[in-house]
Amino acid sequence: MPTHFFNTTSAREILAEVACLKESDSVKWVEVPQYDAVLVYAVDNERVEALPELYYLLRDLPSCRDYNKIVASHKEGYLFLAIAQGGSLLLANVFQAADFTTAEYYIFLAMKQLQLNPEVSTICMRSFVGPEEEMSLYRYFKSVEQI
Repeated sequence: MPTHFFNTTSAREILAEVACLKESDSVKWVEVPQYDAVLVYAVDNERVEALPELYYLLRDLPSCRDYNKIVASHKEGYLFLAIAQGGSLLLANVFQAADFTTAEYYIFLAMKQLQLNPEVSTICMRSFVGPEEEMSLYRYFKSVEQI
């Protein structure tokens, strides 16, 4: 969320509007200064505390060379996706995607909604992409990079 909308006292309520929280979840946040944003997330108190995968995508977005910056990670049944255009963050979200085909669906849906052309864009993958998945992405994107 944009930094100027963030308030530490209402972080839980804000997150509860877009995610299902358990009573035992702790709500945390981390600043993403390059996009003047704050990433608000929940941590299950029974798990080891770590930054969420989406934070690392946001951190790595500036390393993408193209104007359309797309970083994705598909693991543990989820697609983590961050998209920026130049220095403007357009999307940072997580989708349930049991398989790579479903992950591709969400990537292309986001690209279409943001009116970005994959044929002139490079997608940067933070997770391992097998040869078949990489070839599938190459059918649509100008380039596929592993970061």
